[in-house]
Amino acid sequence: MPNKSSISWEGGMSFDAELNGHHFFIDANECVGGKDKGPRPKGLLLTALAGCTGMDVVSILKKMKIEEYKLNIDVEGDLTDIHPKYYYKILVKFNFEGKELNLVKIKKAVVLSETRYCGVSEMFRKAAEINTQIYLNGELTE
Repeated sequence: MPNKSSISWEGGMSFDAELNGHHFFIDANECVGGKDKGPRPKGLLLTALAGCTGMDVVSILKKMKIEEYKLNIDVEGDLTDIHPKYYYKILVKFNFEGKELNLVKIKKAVVLSETRYCGVSEMFRKAAEINTQIYLNGELTE
């Protein structure tokens, strides 16, 4: 079944968004007529990237019998200065916490997500430079 999204204008710059039966609001800043009732559409792209690669990495690590950890993923994007503004540079930070984390397997899972499984990463690569950092218990790895 294909993904389907619809939005209904709620006035100002606010829209009620529906994606496969899930509802949320998207809106703009007050300085451009919004009321800040929800995230911006471009920001949701960064969330989609974090979610896509996160689900991949968790799934791959589970197959590698690694399940005892905490994972947070931060994604930062730099927009172009001229319109249409788009993300041209993205930094994905994988923050793992836990005891006896296997860096070799974690790196392999991240690389597999980036290069083979995450469709959002693949779409972004068409327009942006994507850099990745992996942190284990707050320490940046190489």
